[in-house]
Amino acid sequence: MDKPYAPATDRNRDPILKILRSHFADRRSVLEIGSGTGQHAVYFAAALRWLNWQTSDVPANLPGIRLWLEEAALPNTPAPISLDVCLPWPTIEFDAVFTANTLHIMGWEEVKGLFAALNRQMQAGGLLTVYGPFNYDGRFTSESNAKFDAMLRAGNPASGLRDFAAVNDLATKAGLHLLEDCAMPANNRCITWQRAATTPG
Repeated sequence: MDKPYAPATDRNRDPILKILRSHFADRRSVLEIGSGTGQHAVYFAAALRWLNWQTSDVPANLPGIRLWLEEAALPNTPAPISLDVCLPWPTIEFDAVFTANTLHIMGWEEVKGLFAALNRQMQAGGLLTVYGPFNYDGRFTSESNAKFDAMLRAGNPASGLRDFAAVNDLATKAGLHLLEDCAMPANNRCITWQRAATTPG
């Protein structure tokens, strides 16, 4: 098979990398949820050599991710793992989580499952960085985002752009506090939360 390719990844990777260089400077192991094509993984892992970049996705996307990883042959990108956010997660250690353009693809129950799992499995001091479009105060931030939401819901009524306040509420319940909400090109955001340095014992 040919490597899968998402043109938007080439457009957004450098602005995202700037954020990751700052927040992940002291991290050691990143779990990427919903790695998609694998393009982000090889680009970020090549630039952030001190990080072990663990890709994950649903089984159907793993072969394409493997093609990107095998071609890049980086020492810090282990084989991708199967991960369904609503099912038990593999036993792996990570001090950061990255996910791009996933929350609007997932159904809301899956989004809640993701944060519930982070509440159980993210270690003290762990970071979560999420990239993608968000609504604020129940409103779209651009006409293009409104059209994108309509297209998503036409294909799957459970998908759609998420409101920042609702997602932030899930993060707070998972023991995460907001570090940064950064505006990105093309009406996207890059939002980073952190878990407390100590968790209740």
